[in-house]
Amino acid sequence: MHSARDRLEYDDWLEELDQVADRLELTSDARSCAVDLFLADVPDEDRSKQPVLAASIYAGSLVAGDGRTQGDVAEAAGVSRLSIQSRWKDILADAGLEPPQW
Repeated sequence: MHSARDRLEYDDWLEELDQVADRLELTSDARSCAVDLFLADVPDEDRSKQPVLAASIYAGSLVAGDGRTQGDVAEAAGVSRLSIQSRWKDILADAGLEPPQW
């Protein structure tokens, strides 16, 4: 659970997350999960926030059963697919979730 202060502090980033989710037409469950994953471990450096945001959206969509491809999320978020690929499993693990074993 995240405090209202967390949400205020990262309001601009949560707006960006919502815009990316709109472009991907994600369900409310996927959006909510992505927000929780992003707020669980927001990086300190601004340059790292966009890739973590994108990876959180990708992971959140998987958890919610509304999966999108890494390429689609990367394009919608303006990051490289590699940025998502290198982060999403750690984001899930840090949240105490198991990544799928395909």
